[in-house]
Amino acid sequence: MLVLVLGDLHIPHRNHGLPPKFKKLLVPGKIQHILCTGNLCSKESYDYLKTLAGDVHIVRGDFDENVSYPEQKVVTVGQFRIGLCHGHQVVPWGDIESLAMVQRQLDVDILISGHTHKFAAFEHQNKFYINPGSATGAYSPLEHQVIPSFVLMDIQSSTVVTYVYQLVDSEVKVERIEYKKS
Repeated sequence: MLVLVLGDLHIPHRNHGLPPKFKKLLVPGKIQHILCTGNLCSKESYDYLKTLAGDVHIVRGDFDENVSYPEQKVVTVGQFRIGLCHGHQVVPWGDIESLAMVQRQLDVDILISGHTHKFAAFEHQNKFYINPGSATGAYSPLEHQVIPSFVLMDIQSSTVVTYVYQLVDSEVKVERIEYKKS
């Protein structure tokens, strides 16, 4: 089961759209679920995601105009409970202990958060944490060199194989990270 994880697009305020090399990789009909950490900032961005997969889950970022998006959400995909939050509520931003507190509150196996515009994926206390970064490479006051990135999770029973796509020097680089539920 393929799950697209992305966020912090900031279209049209900080960027005009997804990099063309990313758009070529995101083919309708291949992805079953989309989990978005927010800051889509436009209905057009939402409509684009709906063309890729019918099951789209979005949480509200600090720049989202759509106030109907929830602050946090829990989605079950296969054997995994996955928590989703934008991350601007987690202080200090990106802090592992603060993220672990959110993970425990939501009682999830995987916590996905954004806001920092910087990719991260790691295990902490037998749980998995993902920050997909900014799919457009949108400007961030926190990060001078924002590298456009998104994540594809391939969920097979108790294993998640995470593929990280980053646009580095006009080339798409892919990294593989595996997490097994204990």
